[in-house]
Amino acid sequence: MKFYNLPERPLAFIFDMDSTLYTNKAYAFEQVDCQVRQFAKERGISSDEARKMVADYRQKFSEENNGKKIGLGNVLLAFGVPVEKSVEWRKTLMEPADFLTPDVRLAQELATLAERFKLICVTNNPVFTARKTLDALGISCFFPDIVGLDVCCKFKPAFEPFEAACKILEIPAKNIISVGDRYDMDIAIPLEMGMGGILVSGVEDVYQIRGNVI
Repeated sequence: MKFYNLPERPLAFIFDMDSTLYTNKAYAFEQVDCQVRQFAKERGISSDEARKMVADYRQKFSEENNGKKIGLGNVLLAFGVPVEKSVEWRKTLMEPADFLTPDVRLAQELATLAERFKLICVTNNPVFTARKTLDALGISCFFPDIVGLDVCCKFKPAFEPFEAACKILEIPAKNIISVGDRYDMDIAIPLEMGMGGILVSGVEDVYQIRGNVI
């Protein structure tokens, strides 16, 4: 877990969802691969060919952008898949409850955080899928609002989803901490906006946030 520019007076947390509020390698893989398989189906190519296209594009992007990473949504966008189609794929192809179960410890940690801070989720999945994920984890009640892909139609990293979260929270960026598992996607933009950041390797780190912030 790494901390960046934590505010002296935090008032809210923005949480990424996938691989942040849960750690499940099988679901993390399936979320990506189900879309790659659908892309392959619509392009009339094999799944392995599509996987190679994605991997090659990501490698080239990283080499040309000082090691930065690119999310699958923006890769597919470069391949001509519009955001609206990505939203539909993520709604119809993903079933969080097949992989995730309630996390009692996480619920306890979030309940304590929610006593003092506002919480919101910002994710590259649409709100429908994100809500099903939070329901499967048993933590939906702590996130009354979700900024999903279908809210701004912009994939992280982008300013718009985080700006939307600030507007919903009605809290200045300087008093917000963004939490996520990918620096380029979840931390870099919030830091530019004046937020603090906490980079985690999974939900095991989220369990420890309370002891490091409160």
